[in-house]
Parts: sequence; structure tokens; C-alpha cells
Amino acid sequence: MDRKLYGTTIVITGASSGFGKGCALEFAKMGASLVLAARRQDALAELVAECARLGASAVAVQTDVADPNEVAVLFKQALDCFGKVDVWINNAGAAAIGVFSDVPLADHLKVIDVDMAGTMCGSYFAMQHFMEKGQGTLINVASMIGKIPAPYYASYAAAKHAVVGLSAALRQELQELKKDRIHVCTVLPMAMDTPFFDHAANYTGRKSVPIPPLNDAQEVIDAIVDLVFKPKPEVTVGKGAGIFSMSDALLPGATEAMMAKNTQKAQIEQAPSAPFTKGSLDKPSNIGTGIHTDYKKEAS
Repeated sequence: MDRKLYGTTIVITGASSGFGKGCALEFAKMGASLVLAARRQDALAELVAECARLGASAVAVQTDVADPNEVAVLFKQALDCFGKVDVWINNAGAAAIGVFSDVPLADHLKVIDVDMAGTMCGSYFAMQHFMEKGQGTLINVASMIGKIPAPYYASYAAAKHAVVGLSAALRQELQELKKDRIHVCTVLPMAMDTPFFDHAANYTGRKSVPIPPLNDAQEVIDAIVDLVFKPKPEVTVGKGAGIFSMSDALLPGATEAMMAKNTQKAQIEQAPSAPFTKGSLDKPSNIGTGIHTDYKKEAS
């Protein structure tokens, strides 16, 4: 591969599955030094071994991003192991699906702690470091739900809207401070075939399913890799993302109504019955350690 990342240190949260795992393997092929964070120590150890087989230096740091102290330890470990951080990717995420008042408040708050506060903590340590060294790239993984809300995802939508706002505010600061070698990028995926829905808490009485249209997770992985080489403020990913963005700008009410209808149909009317579950909110799950799932097969 002609694009090399030797000498580049990259921190990835939520690295034990989905986008995080996929990015780790892509960066490993390019020779980057990797600091991989997640709660699942065994899954991280396996990923570190995979990265090593690809010729990369990688370390695992068991981290719950909902705990600021653990994010501080992650940052310290990155500096202790590699001396610097060049790219920080806030990818860890969680969701609680259901009618807002049916979902336990503690679950809503955990989603906020992971998706918003976790991203803010990672961004804080990364930006302090980047300001000191004068350069660096922060990549925050949000969601199209961070622009266009969906019913039954209230706390997730709130958190991802906040991630979009945080990233935009940081870009404004950098512009005013004339720090043009520091970049803040926001990634806004449509629904992707990752284990996200296997890990989500769910109080709908129906199986957790993606909001169509469903897309290949590799599209997001490729987009994040591209941002390391060519940073951009915001990137939407997935079939229909551009159309949704344009529609939201021109006809926000109609776009939100369409999102609501699509979610209602997929999650409430068509999804098979399933028991309530807290997913992996309170403790890590043994399921869903891959990059992809079988959702695309099931949808076809």
C-alpha cells in the first residue's frame, strides 16, 4: 500500500468491534502505532494480536469512556507507550431504544455519559495535546441522527446532536486562533451493519433493527481512514446521506417526518418480538465482536 503511517500514533475508542476494529486493522496495515480502547479486555487482546500480525505496534487499554478518570489513564498510556498522539478517534457509542418514558432514566444517562461525555473527555485530552504540539487530528464519530432525530432514540439523538455541536465549536475556536494544523472532523453515518444494534439497550418489545437504508460498515471505515490523510470538517456516509442532508436543509419538517415514519415502520411495526434488554450498557457483552453483522443478509 502506498499510503504509510509509520511513526503516526492513533488512539481509537470503541475498538473492540465495528468501526473501531475495522479502522484499527486498516491502520495496522499502514504501519501506524495504535492505542486501542474498549471495555472488553479479551477482545482488545485479540485485536492487538491481529495488528501485530500485520506488522503494527499496538497496545490495549481497557477503558470505559463514561469514566473521565479512565479516559485520562488512556491518554497517559498513549504518551507513555509512544510519546505522542497524532490522531484521536472518539468512536465508542451506546444507545437505549424505546419510548422515552419507558426507558429507565439511568439508561438514558449512561448513553449521554458514553456518547457525549466520553467524546468530550477524549476531545479534551486530545486537544490539549494538539495545542501543545501545534498539530493533530481529532475525529468524532457522530451519526446522521445527530442532524436528523429519530423517535425511540431520544438520548442517543441528544448525545449525537451534542457531538456535532461540540465538534463545530472546536473548529470555530481553531479558526479564530489560526491553528490551521489542528483538525476536528465529524463523521455522520447512516445505519451500518455493525454490532451496534446487538449492544443497544432495547425497551420496545421488538428486536433492535437498523433504520433503513442499511449500509456496509466498510464505507465508514474508509471515510475515517481518508480523514487521517485529508481532514474535512464533516463527512456524511451511506446511501441516502447526501439526500437526507439536503432535504433537512431545505425541508427540515418533512425530513424529520420521513425519519419518524421509517423508524416506526422498521423498529415497531416490522421487527419481530423480543424481550427487553439492557444490552451492554451496564457491562460488556460477549456477543458482537466483529466488524460486520448479518443485518444486510437478513434485509436482502
